[in-house]
Amino acid sequence: MHQILILASLCLSSLPEIPAIYQKPTGNPATPAPLQYLLQPMTKLVHTQRGATVTLPCILRTLPQNYKVRWSKVEPAEYMEVVILITNGVHHKTYGPLGSRARLRRSHRYDASLTISDVALDDEGRYRCQLINGLEDESISLVLQLDGIVFPYQTSQGRYKFNYFEAKKACQEQDSRLASYGQLYKAWTEGLDWCNAGWVMEGTVHYPIINSREPCGGRLLLPGVRSYGARDKLKDRFDAFCFSSAVKGQVYFIRGHMNFKEATQACRNDRAAIAKVGQLYAAWKFSQLDRCDGGWLDDGSVRFPINIPRAHCGGLTNPSVHSFGFPSKLRKKYGVYCFSVK
Repeated sequence: MHQILILASLCLSSLPEIPAIYQKPTGNPATPAPLQYLLQPMTKLVHTQRGATVTLPCILRTLPQNYKVRWSKVEPAEYMEVVILITNGVHHKTYGPLGSRARLRRSHRYDASLTISDVALDDEGRYRCQLINGLEDESISLVLQLDGIVFPYQTSQGRYKFNYFEAKKACQEQDSRLASYGQLYKAWTEGLDWCNAGWVMEGTVHYPIINSREPCGGRLLLPGVRSYGARDKLKDRFDAFCFSSAVKGQVYFIRGHMNFKEATQACRNDRAAIAKVGQLYAAWKFSQLDRCDGGWLDDGSVRFPINIPRAHCGGLTNPSVHSFGFPSKLRKKYGVYCFSVK
């Protein structure tokens, strides 16, 4: 499975159709060789949102003879790189699912920048632009970072029910993905305070604390993202920290006194779908959705998003998506949050 890509001198127009190419990362990123052919980018961090079109810059100083440029995405958890695109300056070829949304910008003949359309949650990460010129190969590394929101998630059966793979699936089912440790740390700096430990993408388990207190390790421990370290992905069970970004659609509220089945049908009658948890968080974060009304969501939970805390809205003092938990789908009646694609 883990194959090393060996680039021979070849014409890109004659490359065979292959679903994906993998390569083990090479070199020491901490001590890169001085760049001769590639310009050092002004910034190595590129921000975007889900659904957007983004460009990762890679500019050549000069055009060597018989050179190639290869774009790849670094997957540190698998110690692999996945090749996205290879060009010889005239022809180019793309590979894999990400390659179907990738192209060269080519604003001028020295421009080897990579443009990705309809950015997905899984596109976030580290990318490498590598110039291949005989023995004088060199590369630059860039990080694509999505603007988004991290939220804790657990099942209707209570806390600490997910192994790693179940946590990953649960986030995907709610229009999100497992957050990375970096995303969780950033969310903590922005005020995320949560006692329950949860999985993150790297397979480690953490919980972020702003206000130290007895139920969360004691008052003497300093605030921070506390860690349980790497855990057994099959046997150990925790909650999940999910990450969502902007959505191509609208989340809106239908008022009423409906059980879960009636709420789901109300959205269908409006040519929409009952909203997922990740979609509600995205609407709260990016569209400033603000309602006091509890409403059903796709997973059977009831939540409401608050951007402007006020006395008549439960007396809650912090902007957030607040939860009523998982009420009885048959007996309890609420409104519903629906999601409609624009």
